[in-house]
Amino acid sequence: MNRSKQASLLYYLQISIGVTLILYVGRTVLIPLSFGMLIAMVLYPFCRWMERKGLSRTASIGTSLFLLLVITLSLMGLLSWQLVAFQKEWPLISSKLDVSVKNLQDWVATYFNITLDMQTQWVRQLLMNAGNRLGSLVTGTLTVTAGLLFFLIIVPLFAALFLYHRRLFIRFLDALLGDSYHQPVARILSQTIQTYHNYIKGLLMVYAIVGVLNSLGLALLGIRQPILFGMIASVLTIIPYVGITIGSLLPMAVAWIMYDSMWYPLGVVAIFAFVQYLEANVIFPLVVGTQLKMNALAALVALLVGGVIWGVSGMVLFLPFAAILKIVSDYVEEWKPLNILLSPMTEPKTSKMTDWIKQLGKKGG
Repeated sequence: MNRSKQASLLYYLQISIGVTLILYVGRTVLIPLSFGMLIAMVLYPFCRWMERKGLSRTASIGTSLFLLLVITLSLMGLLSWQLVAFQKEWPLISSKLDVSVKNLQDWVATYFNITLDMQTQWVRQLLMNAGNRLGSLVTGTLTVTAGLLFFLIIVPLFAALFLYHRRLFIRFLDALLGDSYHQPVARILSQTIQTYHNYIKGLLMVYAIVGVLNSLGLALLGIRQPILFGMIASVLTIIPYVGITIGSLLPMAVAWIMYDSMWYPLGVVAIFAFVQYLEANVIFPLVVGTQLKMNALAALVALLVGGVIWGVSGMVLFLPFAAILKIVSDYVEEWKPLNILLSPMTEPKTSKMTDWIKQLGKKGG
């Protein structure tokens, strides 16, 4: 490797480390800013359509955000309705839970020789410790709630500002990169918005279909409030592998308590596993397709790196970020190695190195 390539690799390594540090240190501002930017990308085609119909830019942005708010509140209302219905069933579940706990205590006393008094004392000790930590728990809950309210206010505000000042950002990029990059920048922006808009639209359809299938399966199994559990499990699938496991725990516990049989929790597992298989192998490829045009390895690495740097928000945001990076690398010659690393697997053309390896194999044979 010559010195120019070594210097180039060192330069890109320094850039990567610097960007990672900026992302980690500035995550408090960058996370809501990124969500706002991506929501603006999703709403842009609809805003543009309304502007062509004669609405002002302000009215178009306000209408788009209002419709997004109505959809979000409708979903929350549906889940709240199911939660209220589940609360009405709680006395029955609680009584069966008491019986299950009593049976568990008898089993522990029989097989581990731990008396009921000892178990009761341990439970009281745990409750006392929990009571001592109640103050910090309440403080933490209030902090999280305040942060969530701030997030819910600032993200739509960022989205509205991105949509309103979009021409300002285009002029900034033109001034920064020069006239020679004017056409590539326009193509990159257009393709990025279209790709991400179609991806999010398809992703929402996938979550809706998975939620309906989960709910139907739980309803056929006889689990009460199937919509609540089915939709929660569908939303949690946004966290790969772990989300569906977390989403299945509550309906499994409810099924076990209500029916006093392990077959019903196993039925919940079977339903969620079947729907997850359909989602991964049929629903997601058909509905979303190859909108992001990335290979599975690059997507998984983006999810893991995003989780390390920004937590759950990073797992949501870094996949479209990697897709945007892939689109940019399509037009930047210096980024062709990165483009190869991110692109879907295709049959490559034979290179000189491949021909040399084949010739070496023939000589060795």
